[in-house]
Amino acid sequence: MSMKQRLSGIWLISMMLLSLFAYTVYFVAQMWLNLLQTLYLTLAILQVVTLILYLWGPEKLKSRGLKMVYRLLYASSFAVIPCFSFIFMGLISQYHVAIPDSIDAAAMPVEQILPAEQTVVYNTGRVYVIFPEYSEIALVCGNRPSKGDESITWCSGAAFQHDISLGFTHENIDGDHAVSGTLYISPYNKDSFSAFVYADGRFAFAFDNPSEAIREAADAGGSGFMQFGLIRDGETVMNISRPRARCYRTLAELNGNLCIIDSVHMMHFEDFMEELHRLGVTNAMYMDMGAGWNYSWYRNAHDRVVTLFGLPVPWSHNWVVFKK
Repeated sequence: MSMKQRLSGIWLISMMLLSLFAYTVYFVAQMWLNLLQTLYLTLAILQVVTLILYLWGPEKLKSRGLKMVYRLLYASSFAVIPCFSFIFMGLISQYHVAIPDSIDAAAMPVEQILPAEQTVVYNTGRVYVIFPEYSEIALVCGNRPSKGDESITWCSGAAFQHDISLGFTHENIDGDHAVSGTLYISPYNKDSFSAFVYADGRFAFAFDNPSEAIREAADAGGSGFMQFGLIRDGETVMNISRPRARCYRTLAELNGNLCIIDSVHMMHFEDFMEELHRLGVTNAMYMDMGAGWNYSWYRNAHDRVVTLFGLPVPWSHNWVVFKK
């Protein structure tokens, strides 16, 4: 066997193992996009078939058609590394970075977890409670907010998007929303949504008639969007079942003040909710934290940008921003 044939064998064995590992990671991590799940499974099967043909002997293939099929199968092995890299980055993005300048609030009385003159972060050991400095809250659509904009103190993904699309349209955002006084009506069902609005210097959560709340915010020149309601007047209004731990986020009202609450580490949803209730969260809205959708950063008290989840996806097109 020539050196070239041996190297080809090593390459095909490596790519088969890597493709199977990639699909296993994708399946276990539940990065549920059916199209990608099919793609990774297909890629893994192709690598198994390619290796079998190699071990059987490509020279035994007599017809030109079969030889062409083998070459195409062999060529598919070069897609394994990019696909694995995508999964790896998506998986890594689900781990929250540590916030070293956070205040240790593990033993702090809940009523003392309050905003300050500048952005402040508390660490209860289970969640980060983030109070961004702000005088305005806006929904930004289309172009991702720049970290170079020194007025922004918090940025994260906001509303769900109905379809995965590289191009942006307001119709693709799930739920009615308002952008600096302009109202956009969603064509999709909104029965399970609540609304967060900010207008006239005040924030509000709306659970009974979220569409009307969005309309009123737009009429007042404000912004707002819809998401699943999580807690209403201290009571859980959303229950989801997750077979695994992950990082969670909520836009919440705590001690009468608006904040963002993130899990410190990957945890089960029930544990996250337990901590929210221990803190006494009054109202809260679920904020999706799936891989890529969890892109977020804030500007700390020293005016430096701290990136929490730094992997944006090109089909994410709307964000909530706090501005000082």
